[in-house]
Amino acid sequence: MSVTEKLAKLPRIGDRGDRAPVVAVVRLHGVITPTPTPITRGAINISTVESALTRAFDHDRLVAVALAVNSPGGAPTQSALVTERIRELAAKKGVPVLAFCEDVAASGGYLLACAGDEIYAHSSSMIGSIGVVSSGFGLVGLMERFGVERRLHTAGTRKARLDPFQPEKPEDVDWLTDHLGELHEQFAGWVRDRRGDRLRGEDTDLFSGEVWTGARALDLGLVDGLGTLRSVIADRFPQAEIAVAEPKRPLLARLGLAGGPGLSTSDRVLAAVQALENRATWSRFGL
Repeated sequence: MSVTEKLAKLPRIGDRGDRAPVVAVVRLHGVITPTPTPITRGAINISTVESALTRAFDHDRLVAVALAVNSPGGAPTQSALVTERIRELAAKKGVPVLAFCEDVAASGGYLLACAGDEIYAHSSSMIGSIGVVSSGFGLVGLMERFGVERRLHTAGTRKARLDPFQPEKPEDVDWLTDHLGELHEQFAGWVRDRRGDRLRGEDTDLFSGEVWTGARALDLGLVDGLGTLRSVIADRFPQAEIAVAEPKRPLLARLGLAGGPGLSTSDRVLAAVQALENRATWSRFGL
């Protein structure tokens, strides 16, 4: 059944008595990561969003679920786990899911948006980046310079692939390239499955990792329309109430104690490193 047919079958306000129907909104904001630190704000993974998704789809007057997506991407497995959970709940409840891209829905962020039956964006949103990236540092010779001896012992000839303290090996690079290529095809396959014949453009362009504005993404069929969450919902469901389900945040962030004295030195260091990584992920899109 098409999304239009689903919407046509939804009960009108008069069919539900005096209680207004509900459009539940789930905010998917932040970098997608399986390991948020104790002070991380806005991390997306299946653990942080599960309760919000469950609450959103549990409304007894539910007519649609809206995803407010603002993410530069991150861990591919967590992206897939969240999208699969959204589709599972949508199928169970039989309601349409509308995705709304805010500043950026790129890489894993766009994968999340594809969980929607329809995708909307602002004309200036950053959309796409349908690709896979792996980055790191080569630290060969660094410890020797400071007189530090590293001892690495493995059982298995491939256990220490791409060790940053060893020279890069061609066979390791080949393995990584194959791995990234497999993940890229899975990503592209998900987009093809979800967008179908709405896609307009060559695969070499659509799946190149390029990023487009919302206006250009509309031309390419990566989104279905331009508009904000409230404007589209007001047009599509004029009598509906909006109920926001927020994903859970780490305890210290909820208490406003991020970076407070209760953190250990290791937690502070980990949080600082992850903050830099998250900052770098956002900065790729000028944000």
